[in-house]
Amino acid sequence: MMHAEGEIEKNSQVFQLDAVKQESIKASKLLVNCLENEGVEYIFGIPGEENIDLMDSLVESHIQFVTTRHEQGAAFIADVFGRLTGKAGVCLSTLGPGATNLVTGVADANMDRAPIVAIAGQGSTDRMHKESHQILDLVDLFQPITKFSTQIRVPEIIPEVVRKAFKISQSEKPGCCFIDFPENIASMELPEGAPLKKQSPKPAIATFEACQKAATIISSAKAPIIMVGNGVIRGDASDALVAFAEQLNIPVAATFMAKGTIPFSHKLSLGAVGLQAPDYISYGFQEADLVICIGVDMVEYHPRLWNPNRNKKIIHICCSPGEVDQHYILEAGVIGHIASSLNVIAQSCKKSADTKIHKLHQVVVDEVSEHKNCVEFPVKPQKIVWDLRQALDKEDIVISDVGAHKMWMARMYQAEAPNTCIISNGFASMGIALPGAIAAKIAFPDRKAVAVCGDAGFMMNNQEIDTALRLGLDIVVLIFNDSKYGLIEWHQERHFGRSTAIEFNNPDFIKFAESFGAKGYRVERAECLFPILNEALNDGTVSIIDCPVDYSENMKLTEKLENLTPPI
Repeated sequence: MMHAEGEIEKNSQVFQLDAVKQESIKASKLLVNCLENEGVEYIFGIPGEENIDLMDSLVESHIQFVTTRHEQGAAFIADVFGRLTGKAGVCLSTLGPGATNLVTGVADANMDRAPIVAIAGQGSTDRMHKESHQILDLVDLFQPITKFSTQIRVPEIIPEVVRKAFKISQSEKPGCCFIDFPENIASMELPEGAPLKKQSPKPAIATFEACQKAATIISSAKAPIIMVGNGVIRGDASDALVAFAEQLNIPVAATFMAKGTIPFSHKLSLGAVGLQAPDYISYGFQEADLVICIGVDMVEYHPRLWNPNRNKKIIHICCSPGEVDQHYILEAGVIGHIASSLNVIAQSCKKSADTKIHKLHQVVVDEVSEHKNCVEFPVKPQKIVWDLRQALDKEDIVISDVGAHKMWMARMYQAEAPNTCIISNGFASMGIALPGAIAAKIAFPDRKAVAVCGDAGFMMNNQEIDTALRLGLDIVVLIFNDSKYGLIEWHQERHFGRSTAIEFNNPDFIKFAESFGAKGYRVERAECLFPILNEALNDGTVSIIDCPVDYSENMKLTEKLENLTPPI
């Protein structure tokens, strides 16, 4: 009897153990748990048939799913969110056309070094070996435009795949990782599963020897110049950069993607560099005998434009080695944590004397303010940029789309802080501004956010007005309106003296805005722009400003640059 009772007790324990083992987790729920573990707060995208399990698992999550009106808009929002925060933005699509709609935003993020993780639903794995409805090899499709592209083939690997994707995406140089999640895998049950511990490498510290070599070269230079790139913003090294420049008295030119790393108003700031044609700042590079490249990616500004004769001494200071290029042969490379490297180098350098390059600061300041009182109409692009700058605080954020207006924003917008003027200049894709402004307002709700668009770029993702309104965001869309592909016309006129196939018709942007429930404004005199900006920035909703622009200034700028005389 005693023996029988012992057997019953033993069997009961076995039953209890089996019950524990039978507690399971759905694969889609495990993926959501892993995303929560990575600190994801938002996913931007569109639901579809093949991602319905993931969508359902998000219902109980604190992660907010933001339904966009196009997958490209979702990818762009994730792109700019990642660039502004340093944390991977996440976007989601279904299979086939949903996934291919992500491609442009994914490529932009990857080339502009913005961390994002893109997830796409996929058809069942039992039909991927044959011709099947909406099936594409998404892993191979995304591989050339991502840092890591993979498919979840069994649910057990979900924690590893998600952890790896975020680790790679957020590591230098940041970029996009892509996850293909088949529908049958998403619906499977696992006996157990949990996220992996977050572990990411810290940037290495540059060797003392490398820093000393750089310091020796800098100390012997007669006319050094600093070119700073987006890597300084990614590495949170802007303060260290300013301190370095001040201690050594070296002027600083920022790439379009590094605007604000040194305040435009700083006496050592030369403004932005990046035009294909020589401008005032180009004279600084002509005068320089040493170019100190700090956090510069070659996609930002190619060295053949500032080192055409390959005779400049170059120092590369970055977390990653420099690209191989015949115009970028280094005297020294300092690879490691940027701020630490600058601090160590500065300790062993002697202060540089003033040079002709220092005089360029006032030249650039004068150029930016030249048209501030202009009343001509349509409004000159210089005047639009000036008024926008005056209407915003130094921490407010503008997102520039790509087009003729981008050249004016990049050259003349006076950024006073990092990540306050976002310009896509690696992949340089039209359509990013409106989704980008949504990302900016989500990431920094207490700041003003302005999308600066050409009329063509605005029309590429204008549907995201609805997304901004549904989220209750107050953003301003400022449209440079010329009813043309103005940048293409500019290039055609420069090369051939004529233009072709660049004109189109626009809707009434005021009625268009109001049809969504947004506010609309039309600038009818140059003097009206500034008060309209002030009103729109305080509307508390989405406001769209239609501003006719005088792009005859484009060719005037070309002629001016072609006949430019040395200002120093």
